[in-house]
Amino acid sequence: MNARRAYLALLVLGAIWGLTIPLSRIAVSTGNQPFGLIFWQLFLAVGVLGALRVVQRKPLLPPRLGLEVFIVVALLGTIFPNAISYRAAAELPAGIMAIVIALVPLFALPIALMMRLERLDWGRFMGVVLGAAAIGLLIGPPDSLPDASKTIFVLIALGAPFFYGLEGNYLSLRGNTGLRPFDVIYGASLVGLVVVAPIAVLSGQFIPLWSQFGPAELALMGSSAGHLVAYIGYVWLISYAGSVFAAQVAYLVTATGVIWSMLLLGETYSIWVWAALAVIMVAVTLVRPRAPSTPAAIVSNEA
Repeated sequence: MNARRAYLALLVLGAIWGLTIPLSRIAVSTGNQPFGLIFWQLFLAVGVLGALRVVQRKPLLPPRLGLEVFIVVALLGTIFPNAISYRAAAELPAGIMAIVIALVPLFALPIALMMRLERLDWGRFMGVVLGAAAIGLLIGPPDSLPDASKTIFVLIALGAPFFYGLEGNYLSLRGNTGLRPFDVIYGASLVGLVVVAPIAVLSGQFIPLWSQFGPAELALMGSSAGHLVAYIGYVWLISYAGSVFAAQVAYLVTATGVIWSMLLLGETYSIWVWAALAVIMVAVTLVRPRAPSTPAAIVSNEA
């Protein structure tokens, strides 16, 4: 393994993934609703991954044996967390969203303990405690957020890392039924598109891009493309440098998400937010995997 190449890839992937956070904030800035945004995100993923399958001479319909996994990943890895994230992003600074998304492993560990997939480790448990303390720093002090009335949306935003934690533990328990990660994400995107399309239309949230395409819609396309490119690169990095090394991208996603939000949106943060960011970084360091993760767990559309 070329170490310089691996670290460069890690930095680039973190920067791309981090960029999707302020882009999502821009996408909701004009009133675009979650299911309309999720529809186009999944539509792009299905289109690109479907085209790759055609080039590889694979059938467009994914194998039926993976249907349960596709459904779970679509719901827990895309539809539920993204609907929550888009709703919260309309009310919170993008930098706060970047910090909240770093909490995925802090939710995943208690869930794994309850499912008996992990044994209690006091060092990692302290990481979870620190994560809770970091949330206290975000929502406790009255001057932590620009608008104290938005505190409830920080709590709502926590639903996204919770669902990602559920998804990862489900896949660790059940496996990916022998499918490759690309097969899983394609099948999950296809299932998700079938589920979300009627919801978007019937709820009036569908976004007709052909009749309205301004900065918000451009940001949506950029965010969706960024997710897909980063995911493809992430899967490559796992195969090139190992899953534990690749998992460090989470730190860069949060850090660059905050930086991009400052550069693109002009956001500024209180000392409490910076303190929360520092505490969460320490917490995630304590909770990070001690051994290589299973490839099956690397399939969600995070951030």
